[in-house]
Amino acid sequence: MLKRLGLIKLATITTAFIASFWATSPHFIPEGLNPNLTGYTTFAKTLAESREEVETTRSYLLKPDRVFDGKTLHTNWQVLVQNDKIIAAGPQINQDQSQDAQPDSQTGNTTIIPLPGMTLMPGLIDAHSHVLLHPYDEVSWTDQVLKESTAERSIRAANHLKATLMSGFTTLRDLGSEGAGYADIGVRQTLEKGVIPGPRLLVAGPAIVATGSYGPKGFHEGVRVPLGANEADGHDNLISEVRRQIGGGVDWVKVYADYRWGPNGEAKPTFSVEELKLIVETARTSGRDVVAHASTDEAMRRAIEAGVKTIEHGDNGTLETYRLMAKNGVAICPTLGAVEAISSYRGWDGSEETVPARIIAKRQQMETIIKAKTNICNGSDVGVFDHGDNAWEIELLVEYGVSPLNALKAATSGNAKILRMEDTIGSIAQGLSADLIAVAGNPLTDITALRRVPFVMQAGHVIKKP
Repeated sequence: MLKRLGLIKLATITTAFIASFWATSPHFIPEGLNPNLTGYTTFAKTLAESREEVETTRSYLLKPDRVFDGKTLHTNWQVLVQNDKIIAAGPQINQDQSQDAQPDSQTGNTTIIPLPGMTLMPGLIDAHSHVLLHPYDEVSWTDQVLKESTAERSIRAANHLKATLMSGFTTLRDLGSEGAGYADIGVRQTLEKGVIPGPRLLVAGPAIVATGSYGPKGFHEGVRVPLGANEADGHDNLISEVRRQIGGGVDWVKVYADYRWGPNGEAKPTFSVEELKLIVETARTSGRDVVAHASTDEAMRRAIEAGVKTIEHGDNGTLETYRLMAKNGVAICPTLGAVEAISSYRGWDGSEETVPARIIAKRQQMETIIKAKTNICNGSDVGVFDHGDNAWEIELLVEYGVSPLNALKAATSGNAKILRMEDTIGSIAQGLSADLIAVAGNPLTDITALRRVPFVMQAGHVIKKP
């Protein structure tokens, strides 16, 4: 039911090469790196090209069958990239900028890359990931938190990030290290230094939970275990914890507005409206937004009133609450993939005859979201299932009733706006970052085309090509 992606083995590279290569081009991932092979093609050629690239202007003319610019599908468009930016996009590119180009050749000023049969589009954005987790049918969440070292989880994250980038996702918002402290910030910094390949990463650090609400649980009072998030309550403690996480380097502050701590293990609100407002106000002072985990209607309403930017999951939200979200500009991230994955781990075979109650409820939730016209944030909760399978969430959005056009917008320009990065990513337009992918076919008529990604460009560097 769920694909298993093989881990890509990298050949051993000498320390001298790593030092000289990344020193000369800290964000360059060589075109010679073939994701289907084990290692780099030619040591000397790769090093020479990386050094040359620092001294010369990179210019590419991309010629697909069609272009989805983040909002609209165009035919007979081309896209011109120079260094890390999109220079032009449209039916007629200034030939003065590319007149010396040869098809797929480095001999001229501009390299033409033909992309026949493909749709060029912005790099995809997954706004709810967990790169420090791996699928729960491999190791349970509790065992990952309690038994896997931070070192192991960070090394796994490097593999997860590479698989994600190769599948066409060039930006992730990672919502909680789940017991690994600030390891996600270290992983982000490693990406920024060019040590490992992967998407642009926005992180939320440890996240914030109410005392006694979060796991792992089930131990007697004499046993202390590491928790999956940081506990804080009340005025002074919440301010201190938010500021501590800001100082630790988070891009977003995540709070659990409810959790499964009711009398019978059901989800119940954790923080008061006043506490949530305090978290939002403290984060906002630093220029950061707050994202809230919430599945109960009451916790959702409290989070909306407090001023959070997005709500994750939202399983039991009413039509009235979703309309309130739409009115207040709060987006919903329904995380359909995680629910489907967990249902399969518990034995669901995917048939309608045995469909679990939670899947039925999730379908009803999506009907309510669509009816209320609530802004949808594409976020899969990947880590619950395989990294690199992020496109599954977009497929499920379509399966659950979202139009292919709106699903693609959610994963590109829509998410970019939610992340306040619409001037950098999420669209194909002059001046934006050249984070681009090409998929085989037309995703507006076949959403599964998002699984066929022969071409990936990140910040103007060709990571993968046909």
